[in-house]
Amino acid sequence: LFAIFAFATCGGYSGGLRLSVDCANKSESDLNIDIDFAYPFRLHQVNFDAPTCEGKHREKLALIGDFSSSAEFFVTIAVFAFLYSLAATVVYIFFQNKYRENNRGPLIDFIVTVVFSFLWLVGSSAWAKGLSDVKIATDPDEVLLLMSACKHQSNKCLPVRSPVMSSLNTSVVFGFLNFILWAGNIWFVFKETGWHSSGQRHPPDTTEKQSSSYSQGGYNQDSYGPAGGYNQPGSYGQVGEYGQSAPTSFANQI
Repeated sequence: LFAIFAFATCGGYSGGLRLSVDCANKSESDLNIDIDFAYPFRLHQVNFDAPTCEGKHREKLALIGDFSSSAEFFVTIAVFAFLYSLAATVVYIFFQNKYRENNRGPLIDFIVTVVFSFLWLVGSSAWAKGLSDVKIATDPDEVLLLMSACKHQSNKCLPVRSPVMSSLNTSVVFGFLNFILWAGNIWFVFKETGWHSSGQRHPPDTTEKQSSSYSQGGYNQDSYGPAGGYNQPGSYGQVGEYGQSAPTSFANQI
């Protein structure tokens, strides 16, 4: 639906402007000069006639600029995005088993979604710039500067009607909304792929808390404890740390 709105508001556009040239000689004036243009905005091919205010002679002029590349690129992306979305919907509903077979369907879907996200960003940005240029090229004040009659102060050149660009502004908004929609959908498509499944299979944590190496072997923390030979007074009456019995007192030896 977002793709339909994007290409419909841009590809179906047609507009126009109206100018007025009031010559010093009123018989040579033209107060309703209509200039119509439409998608794909090849403005250099839009011709119109304007009075020169020098007798009955009229000059043939054309608008400036060719903005068809950005407009057509934007519409092409929107059309293909719509067609792919339609085909993907049919596959999701009626061919779910084929879609998941060998993980090929989700991988293709993921890659295409990433590509369309990138294309929507590029296409919308290019068309936003193109639309800005279209607005400048079709500005009545800018078009009046193309007329030789408007270069003389004795003649009055005025804009009567400016083109309405609301639908084109809407197309740019829908373009960036499509980018957000497709970019956000990358995560949901990625979850269907085998890449996401394999990423969840972490090896079990075999790291266990090991007891201190000093609790085993010769460096036990109790080696010099109460059983030791020299850590308490009167230790001569106890067995020393080397297993030999010490005299209980010096008087007994005498």
